[in-house]
Amino acid sequence: MTIPHSRLSPAAVSQGLPHRAIALAERIPLSLPLLLARIGIAAVFFRSGLTKLDSWPTTVMLFEEEYDVPILPAEMAAQAATLFELACPVLLVAGLATRLAALPLLAMTIVIQLFVYPTSWIDHTMWASLLVLLIARGPGMVSIDWLIARQFMHRA
Repeated sequence: MTIPHSRLSPAAVSQGLPHRAIALAERIPLSLPLLLARIGIAAVFFRSGLTKLDSWPTTVMLFEEEYDVPILPAEMAAQAATLFELACPVLLVAGLATRLAALPLLAMTIVIQLFVYPTSWIDHTMWASLLVLLIARGPGMVSIDWLIARQFMHRA
């Protein structure tokens, strides 16, 4: 069902509804999707870290027998993964050292994709996309990083 032109505002008729919808979407501040990206990806990794802690013997066994993680011994890989999965998400949510905190999570995503769950590329692509976005654009204005940068700009 289409709406007759007589019921549309003059601006809607002249610009067209798709253009108005796009213009409205473009008014969303970048800080909002960046905040959502930080929270979303942080939740994925933090929950995984808590699961590792809750069942530590199982975690170590998985790293020894199922996960084919290169270079590091299983116990050390399990400890490093758990540390990064618990610490980096806290930094991401706070927006503190955001780009730096996203790097080890991106590296873990790549390792998981290549060596642990190679058929789960859809999830890993989504995780990597959010992490690359945060590395490329930073955390946005709703972050400690932004407050720190703002302080340095005012002093310069």
